[in-house]
Amino acid sequence: MTSDGKVCILSGGVGGAKLVLGMSEILDPKEFIVVANTGDDFVHLGLHISPDIDTLVYTLAGMVDEKRGWGLKDESWNFLGAVRDLGGETWFNLGDKDLAMHVERTKELKAGVSLSQVTKKLSAALGVKIDIVPMADSSVATTILTDDGSLAFQHYFVRDKCNPKVKGFKFEGLDKARPADGVNRFNAEKQRALLIAPSNPFVSIDPILGIPKLRETFIGSCHVKLAVSPIVGGIAIKGPAAKMMSELGIPSTATEVARHYLGLIDGIVIDEVDRDQASQIESLGIKPFVTKTVMSTLDDKIGLATDCIEYIDYLAGK
Repeated sequence: MTSDGKVCILSGGVGGAKLVLGMSEILDPKEFIVVANTGDDFVHLGLHISPDIDTLVYTLAGMVDEKRGWGLKDESWNFLGAVRDLGGETWFNLGDKDLAMHVERTKELKAGVSLSQVTKKLSAALGVKIDIVPMADSSVATTILTDDGSLAFQHYFVRDKCNPKVKGFKFEGLDKARPADGVNRFNAEKQRALLIAPSNPFVSIDPILGIPKLRETFIGSCHVKLAVSPIVGGIAIKGPAAKMMSELGIPSTATEVARHYLGLIDGIVIDEVDRDQASQIESLGIKPFVTKTVMSTLDDKIGLATDCIEYIDYLAGK
């Protein structure tokens, strides 16, 4: 580990997990932590589901279904079929093997174990050495405000397939949330960097940064603050970020992602197709770095992670 401390990666699901996997190939597990969004967490069929945590764990364990980007590979769906036969809710896909994670998590949480402790235990059981930390141990629920009314995040995202027009966001419980102990331990010392993964700024990253005083704490504790744009050529590689921006009256550009993090980040990594936005971003007082950000292969993931670390060192004046 360098004398400059660790890197903290803020992550949602699929896009963030890809970058974290790349980072795991170039850094020692002791050199960074991952803080996962838990605003997507919900209880379904009596089970506590943590979608972003699970995507990170499965990806790092080499178990993720790479075609979908989430869930387990070689999955079967007998349980869901049986639920359908009984007239139950089947809009949220729970695979047979995936059920084990949710059952064990729910059992532990009901026994009074914290989400942080449960995540650490389940990650270790699957051979994951990276420290994956939930943003908070208390419940934070993301609600999407739409033309169809207020929708719980998974109802909007999965059940309704992101079709309702977005008008805003609400994070219930966020005002009372406190950073998980792993986040506090990271911020107790001066650290190398804060790295915001290419995750949805509104529903994956804002819930983390919205924990009272956490944004300011990161600013004070990290030498460098860097983001990776999830918007490439006006579209989101995965998820509804670009659609949300358009419906909120915000241009779906890398420049607007940079503007969203204005006051927090020193620099932003953008894709080669958005090179012409570099000067606009620089005019905001944010230093852009142009490279390939689309991660289709493991080499792509490693390449982007390497670029991020090299740019962090550049911004730190090394």
